[in-house]
Amino acid sequence: MKPRVLDILKKLMAFDTVSSESNMALIDYVRDLLLTRGIESLIVKDPSGRKANLFASTGPKGQPGVLLSGHTDVVPAAGQAWTFPAFAATVQDGRIYGRGSCDMKGFIALAIDAMLDAADHTLSRPLQLALSHDEEIGCVGVRRLLDVLHLAPVRPFLCVVGEPTNMQFVLGHKGKGSYRTYCRGLEAHSSLAPRSVNAIHVACDFIAALRESQQQLQRHGAQDSDYDVPYSTVHVGQIVGGKALNIVPNLCTLDFEVRNLPADDLEHFLGQLRERAEVIVHEAKKLSSVAAIEIETINVYPGLDTHPSVEAVRFLKQFAAPGTGTAKVSFGTEGGLFKQRLDVPVVVCGPGSIEQAHKPDEFIEISQMDAGEVFLHGLLDSLKA
Repeated sequence: MKPRVLDILKKLMAFDTVSSESNMALIDYVRDLLLTRGIESLIVKDPSGRKANLFASTGPKGQPGVLLSGHTDVVPAAGQAWTFPAFAATVQDGRIYGRGSCDMKGFIALAIDAMLDAADHTLSRPLQLALSHDEEIGCVGVRRLLDVLHLAPVRPFLCVVGEPTNMQFVLGHKGKGSYRTYCRGLEAHSSLAPRSVNAIHVACDFIAALRESQQQLQRHGAQDSDYDVPYSTVHVGQIVGGKALNIVPNLCTLDFEVRNLPADDLEHFLGQLRERAEVIVHEAKKLSSVAAIEIETINVYPGLDTHPSVEAVRFLKQFAAPGTGTAKVSFGTEGGLFKQRLDVPVVVCGPGSIEQAHKPDEFIEISQMDAGEVFLHGLLDSLKA
């Protein structure tokens, strides 16, 4: 790993870019660093002005570029048992420790270094960089950047999303929908419970419908054996209801998610679920007309399914290490949004292991950084005129 890459990584990791905080200091640092090579950046801020995406390009204008994409936000370190400083890069025993080292500031450091190198050469097609905010809370921030890039006259030739994959080519991942459900009943004294509508009971009936939906997906939905769980999944993660034991609750709120294979349509799933909810409410309304189930969408992002035969995959394999395989993963990335909005082929490939992400003493192996550097060096060489 070049000294400059390590220096960039140390600076990136020193910025506390937990999703609840601003990432502007990091964005300003990257913008200023790129400017030292004459590379100008487009900054796309969120409505608050506290966070921003960055897009930069070097090379010929009007040509489809190779886009390197990464998110600048990290998950919190508070409450975890760290033995190394969370927001600093500690190099020890062939590893670089610190929050974001593998997820995914290691790749971002390599991508920035490649951009700086690219500016010193005449290229046949552009090398481009996209940095986003708020990926960790549902791929939220990149959408504003894609709104802008969607209007550009030329789309990228391909996009590499540098999530930690141990430098394997990930060509597919599941999509995700997050939902909040409000189950409403009729408040009453618990001694008169049979005459009222218990919102928690309504929620239990709705959860039973969700579990039935899961069984249907498992038995009759799309199947893809490349995933650890080869079908779409439904999961209830949080439930809140009731004020006191002697009060029949009038409200119960639950959050659930669906992680869907690209072949399973979330809107179709939701339509079927709403029909089941109507059956539950129809029965509850026999006791009170206030009974209701309301499903609110919190966040949705699409899955990714890049075919291994597309030109972009064949192009990138030229620079991959021998034995580099392809895979699909259950965790989500921004790749599905890049494919959906820009209709660009996407490969998820970056240094480090997802098994180290989000944990205390997160680290990336220096050997993985070396492998990423070799990969991007080969990619850059291919772009030189």
